Amino acid sequence: MSLVGIKPYKLMNIKNFFKEIDSIIERDPAAGSRLGVIFLYPSFHVMFFYKIGNILWRYNLKFLARLIMHFARIFTGIEIHPAAKIGSNFFMDHGLGIVIGETTEIGENVTIYQGVTLGGIMPSVESDLQRNQKRHPTVGNNVIIGSGAQILGAINIGDDARIGANSVASRDVPANVTVAGVPAREFARSAKKETFKPYAVSDSDADPREKALVSLLKKVENLEKKIKKFEIDNKSKNLKK
Repeated sequence: MSLVGIKPYKLMNIKNFFKEIDSIIERDPAAGSRLGVIFLYPSFHVMFFYKIGNILWRYNLKFLARLIMHFARIFTGIEIHPAAKIGSNFFMDHGLGIVIGETTEIGENVTIYQGVTLGGIMPSVESDLQRNQKRHPTVGNNVIIGSGAQILGAINIGDDARIGANSVASRDVPANVTVAGVPAREFARSAKKETFKPYAVSDSDADPREKALVSLLKKVENLEKKIKKFEIDNKSKNLKK
């Protein structure tokens, strides 16, 4: 079967080839050179296999596509289903243990760290009813997902969102929002696009729950002072009598 007609970026476009390498160097200070990325980075290796597997999948050579990605998983420790849709400049830092499910969609300039799962939450029974259904997340552009995070179900992660390490997100995350925790809750919100922050850290304000707790403690402290003052005043009045 001829593969003529496939967009050249997928496999052979030299300009985009080096652009993706350079995007890794920009985001990882440990990446010293293009040569280092080509030979030493599992993210680069698995994406090379993915692009071949994705082409084969779209041409209905599904067994061969899965076989290629099976060997890619053995070689890199990263599991990507060949049917997943992944945009340009996708980077998996460290990479080990990452799982990307069949109906996952990922935008451009996305960074994820080791141990991340982009998975489904449907039950393992009645799998026939789940075929051809959207079961996995849709991740926008410029998203950063910290190590060990679990993004589950057919949810949407907005552009420029940040998912904190070891978080579990099973609901939509708006654009420009940082979430963290189990389950993931809003940690900070940015009105403008932030510069790249490794591991999804943010310079924005503290956790809203922490701020609310601090405010509550201050109110309790002020109330205790008022009660103490009232008791002293009341005692003085009684002595005068």
